[in-house]
Amino acid sequence: MVQGVTFFRGAPSAARPLCAATRLFPENPPHRITPSGIVIQHLAARLRGLPPSLGPVRLIAVDGHAGSGKSTFAGRLATALDGAPVLHLDDIASHERLFDWTDRLMTQVIEPLSRGEAGAYLPYDWNARAFGPARPLPPAPVILLEGVGAGRRELRPFLAELLWMELPREESWARGRRRDGATQREFWDGWVEAERAHFATDPTRPHAGLLVRQTDQGYEVLPGPERPQGSGQGVTHSDGSTPMW
Repeated sequence: MVQGVTFFRGAPSAARPLCAATRLFPENPPHRITPSGIVIQHLAARLRGLPPSLGPVRLIAVDGHAGSGKSTFAGRLATALDGAPVLHLDDIASHERLFDWTDRLMTQVIEPLSRGEAGAYLPYDWNARAFGPARPLPPAPVILLEGVGAGRRELRPFLAELLWMELPREESWARGRRRDGATQREFWDGWVEAERAHFATDPTRPHAGLLVRQTDQGYEVLPGPERPQGSGQGVTHSDGSTPMW
């Protein structure tokens, strides 16, 4: 229940299995991905060089509107990072708490990693409407946190970098609706309302260090609002151009 509206009267039929759980968005299940273009390779090298932000971990958030391509990009970036772990936030959220999951993430993941210990989160099964067995998340040089709200204010102090997928919300939502089909129409109506409410009170984009835009050739990475053009801290880079990090 968010602002008096109940979501998910039916189970997400498009969800696919992942171990014992099914995820919220069908783009999230893991599949074999290869890095796309030189941008991701150079971004990976840049992220490896950042100082740790959470115990020994460089925690990198990939945020953006639902349907903006976050999990596909995070998967490709993880591959370029030699298999860096990706924590999908739809494993942390639930029907009852679409966005009110910060305490769960802090207790199960953030606090243990800050001590150099392994986290262990309970992935939510969106069909069974129940949390599954604990899944360990050991410390790693880089861990990607992917999902709507990954750059929320409570998490920003623990991030080494915050990436925002630069696709307007209406275009992102339209892409998500096309992907999921008519059977998910009611879900998307509820989700859009909840996402609007979340970003109205806790926007991510103004705090992003880098903006990621998908292009015909791959990806373009630009300085975000937190790293304005001309600051000397970031350079626009696109697949097909000369690397300049």
